[in-house]
Amino acid sequence: MKPARTLFISALFVLILLLAFVWLSPHMPARVPTHWNAQGQVNGYMSPLGAMLTPMIVIAVLAMLTLLLPAISPRGFAIMPFGSIFALIMLAVQAFVLVTALAVLLNAAGHPVQMPLISMLGIGALLMIVGNYLGKLRKNFFIGIRTPWTLASDAVWERTHRVGGWLFMLAGAAGIALALAGGPLGVLVAIVLGVALALTVYSYIAYRRLELHH
Repeated sequence: MKPARTLFISALFVLILLLAFVWLSPHMPARVPTHWNAQGQVNGYMSPLGAMLTPMIVIAVLAMLTLLLPAISPRGFAIMPFGSIFALIMLAVQAFVLVTALAVLLNAAGHPVQMPLISMLGIGALLMIVGNYLGKLRKNFFIGIRTPWTLASDAVWERTHRVGGWLFMLAGAAGIALALAGGPLGVLVAIVLGVALALTVYSYIAYRRLELHH
């Protein structure tokens, strides 16, 4: 995906968020719920402007990183060879931020939105998208499963990311199923942490088998 196209999509995300704020802001209270705990209870507030600007800034920063990181990647760890995959993943993260922010604004304006459900569905979908492309990432310092052992070996990187792709997709599917069944967000967080730990251990074991025994 060309840089100009990614910037256009990111700008479109920002424009959608801005238009939604203009439309909904007259119906918002002075304090907007912006954060919920694992039990679905509100535990964080912002002003309406802050609720719009914060995700907008996050999207803008991610858009800039999408252009910057490939340009500054050192030789041997370049992002350019899989630049289109990197851009797609970064856009998926921005889309997740956008959907969550729109849900926050809609909820604040009096349109009932189940925020924990939206968050879990969004996280599940994002995990599945990332998992689908994880095996196509090559060794780099900025994105992927970066452990000392994956960064030390191309073979360990490839094997860990191939396994990680399946685990991410399974975790994402589990998250979506959990959300639809009304399960708690804490369970999804535990699943994600479990996947991260499992992949860290797997990369170490793969390194010992592939590198230390040769």
